[in-house]
Amino acid sequence: MSIYRRTALVGLSTLLLSACVGGSSFKTEYDPLPANVTRAWRLAEVRVSVPKNLSVSEAKSLLPNADIVWREDPLGDRYAQVDAIMTDAIARGAQGLRGARPVIIDVTVTRFHALTFEAELRSQNWGVHNINFTAQVIDGRTGEVLIPATEIRAELPALSGDQMKAARAKGQTQKSMITAHVARTIQGWLAIGLDNRGEFSRQGN
Repeated sequence: MSIYRRTALVGLSTLLLSACVGGSSFKTEYDPLPANVTRAWRLAEVRVSVPKNLSVSEAKSLLPNADIVWREDPLGDRYAQVDAIMTDAIARGAQGLRGARPVIIDVTVTRFHALTFEAELRSQNWGVHNINFTAQVIDGRTGEVLIPATEIRAELPALSGDQMKAARAKGQTQKSMITAHVARTIQGWLAIGLDNRGEFSRQGN
């Protein structure tokens, strides 16, 4: 292969990669529930479903094409690992419910795409944690659906390069950052905390 053709192919590959990972818009988005309704609730249970039809990737690449990308836990059942993270985050977010009516928050994960270690090593501000799910609220005594399934996006900028190294040195991890963000999102959705909605542009997925 001539040097000219090789250079052209490298240039084309770079262009395609730039198009794939170019700056895109991401957001944390939900419809806040009425505070006069949620103040009557108390959390009885969190139920999380991570459907088996969601695709999982263990590819050691920047942007694996899958619904679930999770690497901080040891190689194993990624569905169960995502379930545990989301259950913890939602329970934390809903612990401020102090009313008399017991409710179940029933969540179905639709996307849990964190950074691979290869992406985390990039030496620039790059990458997004895409956490998307639906949530409904059910009466803990009667089983009545109080709030039908509603879509929630809880996307947040990831840390990479020196920023992530510094965060890890302080004990912060992808898991701790995702858990905190999902918890704040649930608080905002339930109207028991600050509104966590927002939008940002970022390279990565």
